[in-house]
Amino acid sequence: MDHTLVRTPVLRSEWLKIRTLRSLPGALLALFTATTAFSAIAGVSETSGPGFDPLFTALSGVIPGQIAAVSFGAMAVSAEFHPGALRLSLAAVPRRGRWFAAKAAVIAAAVFPVGLVTAAAALLAARAGLGTAAGGLDAAEQVRAVVGCAVYLTLMALFAAGVAALLRSGVATLSLLIPFLLVVSFVIGDATGTLADLLPDKAGQLVLHERPDGTLGPWSGLAVTALWTGAALLLGGWRLRRRDA
Repeated sequence: MDHTLVRTPVLRSEWLKIRTLRSLPGALLALFTATTAFSAIAGVSETSGPGFDPLFTALSGVIPGQIAAVSFGAMAVSAEFHPGALRLSLAAVPRRGRWFAAKAAVIAAAVFPVGLVTAAAALLAARAGLGTAAGGLDAAEQVRAVVGCAVYLTLMALFAAGVAALLRSGVATLSLLIPFLLVVSFVIGDATGTLADLLPDKAGQLVLHERPDGTLGPWSGLAVTALWTGAALLLGGWRLRRRDA
């Protein structure tokens, strides 16, 4: 049997769910709007100072904007735990691992292109405010940051998807991750210095810096985030196989 033909309807089904669930396109729109707006504000308000990093300033809107990517991943999975929804999905695709892999693939396919457009728009909006302060950035640095930003947002959405599958609740997932990203990670980062590079968000955000400080570089930082994401997806998939629908 051609396994490609088996998998394609699963992907189409999951893509249809994302398109028709209103909150999910809304989350992607919020990702673009919030990231671009906050980056534009940062470009106007931060143009100098000790440790000034024009590249990170230009893409700093990702820090609040990532909440929308996390919400997208969490809601895409948690929607399946509404009464009867998961049973219908598994009736169509009895192999839970295949179904969850398709869900993750569609989440990534939705977030990555939006992340690319968002990062490019945020960079352009912020550069308009930064003016000559961004004159030292070369093309390679900017392309690396834009592509890395899209990868980072995709990984964070998948990380949230894995946590949502593990906890079987979108509310619980967002109640855990949003305070962590906005408060706990910030406090731990200030308190522990380079150890913060190993946190899933701080590690991935190194790709947004012109010259990252610490033990990790831009791509190795993303690799750390990818490890966190892989672990979350594996645990989420394990929970799906262990629990009744």
